[in-house]
Amino acid sequence: MDLLILIIIFTAVGGVLSVMAASIFLLLPDKQRNAVLPHGVSFAIGALLAVAFWGLIPHAFEQVKPEQFQSLSGTILTGILCFFVLEKLLIWRHCHYGECEAHGDDEHQNYEHKHQGHDHGAKSAAAMIILGDSIHNFVDGILITAAFLTDVQLGIVTSLAVAAHEIPQEVGDFAILLASGYSKGKALFYNVLASLTTVVGGVLAYFSLDDLHDSLPYFLALAASSFIYIAVADLIPSLHKKTDMKDSLEQVVLIAAGVLLICSLHGFAHDL
Repeated sequence: MDLLILIIIFTAVGGVLSVMAASIFLLLPDKQRNAVLPHGVSFAIGALLAVAFWGLIPHAFEQVKPEQFQSLSGTILTGILCFFVLEKLLIWRHCHYGECEAHGDDEHQNYEHKHQGHDHGAKSAAAMIILGDSIHNFVDGILITAAFLTDVQLGIVTSLAVAAHEIPQEVGDFAILLASGYSKGKALFYNVLASLTTVVGGVLAYFSLDDLHDSLPYFLALAASSFIYIAVADLIPSLHKKTDMKDSLEQVVLIAAGVLLICSLHGFAHDL
């Protein structure tokens, strides 16, 4: 079979298969799903931070010379600041008429807007999740194609490993999108759409991998900065709303579970 066709098929598998596996979460009854959602957000924090610090950033630094370390670190810092500005713009777009809690409205207006689904922090977090996933999946597509250009069997194994380590993160993403007010169909649609950037990255890399090779570490750094920002700026503050010992302990355990699972899957993929 033509190598390009194989790349298209397996980059689609690497991106979409994880979303389809994670979408089983959507089949839960509403009551059970609502009970699981807060736990999913805690799990997502651990998964996002592990993907950034255990996967993306180390891979980025492995691919540059020591004299480029500062510029790569600067890319991560710049990415975090840019995502802050982007989130500000997303919030401004939704409430530039001055009728939202982000602009300090009175309690009655705050109550109405919250119950009309205008939780701007959650909405912007959802948008950032989609954007961050798109960048991450795009880079995954490049990595899968690089493996295929080395060896077809290595490419197939790499695509399956990508799908495997994406599943827990996608479950967390579904939790965040649903908690942000997205319907099940809309959450699935946007996750599938973001996953298809794996195919875009793979095809683009097939035709211009030599040109993209020097930029790849910076794509990885930018994806890492998006996940760090989402976890630290948007998701962790929401956990502080629950302060009793039992909830706090559950949050710590689930964050640790997200970290451990991602790290374990990265180790498994590395050993393949």
